[in-house]
Amino acid sequence: MKGLARALAASIPLIVSSEVQAATLDGAALTWPFALPFAGLLLSIAVWPLLFPKIWHAHYGKIAAGWSILTLALLAWFGGVTLVSAAFVHAMLAEYLSFIVLLFALYTVAGGILVSGDIRGTPYNNTVMLAFGTAIASIVGTTGAAMILIRPLIRANISRQHNTHVVIFFIILVANVGGALSPLGDPPLFVGFLHGVNFFWTTRHLLPQTAVVGGLLLAMFCAFDIWRYRAEPASVLIEPGASIRIRGLINLPLIAAIIAVILISASWRPDIAIDILGTRLELQNLTRDTALLLIALLSLWLTPDEHREANGFTWEPIREVAKLFAAIFTTIIPVLAALDAGRKGFFAWLLSAVTERDGTPHEVAYFWYTGVISAFLDNAPTYLLFFKLAGGDAHVLMNEYAGTLAAISMGAVYMGALTYIGNAPNFMVAAIATEQGIKMPSFFGYLFWASVILIPMFLLLTLLPFAPVLK
Repeated sequence: MKGLARALAASIPLIVSSEVQAATLDGAALTWPFALPFAGLLLSIAVWPLLFPKIWHAHYGKIAAGWSILTLALLAWFGGVTLVSAAFVHAMLAEYLSFIVLLFALYTVAGGILVSGDIRGTPYNNTVMLAFGTAIASIVGTTGAAMILIRPLIRANISRQHNTHVVIFFIILVANVGGALSPLGDPPLFVGFLHGVNFFWTTRHLLPQTAVVGGLLLAMFCAFDIWRYRAEPASVLIEPGASIRIRGLINLPLIAAIIAVILISASWRPDIAIDILGTRLELQNLTRDTALLLIALLSLWLTPDEHREANGFTWEPIREVAKLFAAIFTTIIPVLAALDAGRKGFFAWLLSAVTERDGTPHEVAYFWYTGVISAFLDNAPTYLLFFKLAGGDAHVLMNEYAGTLAAISMGAVYMGALTYIGNAPNFMVAAIATEQGIKMPSFFGYLFWASVILIPMFLLLTLLPFAPVLK
């Protein structure tokens, strides 16, 4: 305890900038105890749903709020109310608000699209559904694609004795890998977009890698599913005529509207902003977020309620994501400040681990560190951590260090599939499958199978000279 007290006491000198009338954290003055609430929150997200599921689902908002309050209290005690107010306002309005508004819009609009019909879970049909979900994940988001297709996929395979692998590959491909090509696809990439990464940068730079990984995974799934399908009883192998129907098509132009709004906000620069405690809220960003909310409301108004009911649509998943990520963006404040300090901050060891001797970034190290930590701590905050660690300058990362940004992006998106907690849709898909009667593996069981499937893909990205990947 004395060591902890001394470490906290060493963090007292925090700088307040009167020029911008806002307080800023001196990351070099902070020490490791300020990162404990962030680590505690992420550990809570990882462990509590597994060990105490009833308590977690009833009180996760209170638990997340507790870690947030602890972070703000520490900063207020040592830096003053001005500092903590400015830091909190910046985290919520400049970082969190746009992030959650986009997720809300995609979740709401995608939830109004209903895929129904008599689909038999044959290897061909399953492979087509996984391929389609992988393809649309970068357009409607991994959460949206997962919510559109998971129930039709479960209905198609519920009569099969061997169906667990279908959901495992669905989580890997649709809920993760498929979202690697745009900021709409996966939360970490939208975090990058909010920090200045061009909308189409990931499409241009990650398409070859995603095609290789996605294609090999689909081929692996098809071969495995054919083998398992042949072991099914004869009654399952009788395939009736399939009649597929897609309803709620009004939501398709609304998804196009979401894409258009994001693109317009990226190119429109009216140079008009309001200042709240030193945080500049640009007009184009406020307009974008307002438009996204209006699109979500339009979807609710134009989509018949029975479509969402048939989809099993509820607000709980997005409510949980909103509460937990509000806490993540709060507790990460001192962590980001320490990363901004570079070698003067308490994350100097991590910077050394991902830096070559000549001072340039070690791309393979960025890929694996970002990926492994994403698997256990959620990929959006992990992406932000390593984005900041690599300098945090989007222009430099998109050009001079494009390989580093690609490594961070691939690590966060691809390896988020390694565990149920690596990406928001993973646990939702597993929960829906279990509820519908599919025997999903435990946390460590899923980790084992996902590792067996994915680690060879990741080694391909880093070891083989002919792979179009990290260089």
